[in-house]
Amino acid sequence: MKTEPNNTYVIYFDGVCNLCNNSIQYVIRNDSKNLFQFASLQSEYAKMALGSKMIDLGNLESIILETPDGKIYKRSSAALRIASKLKFPINLFAIFIVVPKAIRDAVYNYIGKNRYKWFGKQEKCMIPTPDLKEKFLDK
Repeated sequence: MKTEPNNTYVIYFDGVCNLCNNSIQYVIRNDSKNLFQFASLQSEYAKMALGSKMIDLGNLESIILETPDGKIYKRSSAALRIASKLKFPINLFAIFIVVPKAIRDAVYNYIGKNRYKWFGKQEKCMIPTPDLKEKFLDK
């Protein structure tokens, strides 16, 4: 199992969610500084890495971002911090960090609760292409 590099952000995502998988593909295409690595929340890597930080993986309705210094962000805070590191114009969404977290997370949670109904889900986690394998930590 790969170990987490010190200079990258790790995005933990629901590996069977179509919305989540499409979002990860978008991040990969727009990560011009190669800042991100990925692990599905269902993976052994996530269980080990996040379990040691006392994060409950029973609720897969949240994206989780771990920064290079070990800080953890969930839901809208994670999504906006990810957006801030991407190319223009998506990085402009980071301005919404000024909206109170309770409001941002209410919108995030509504989408999260309906994502399978609206976007569907896969039977198993996506398998990265050979050229993207080094970006995924859950081998």
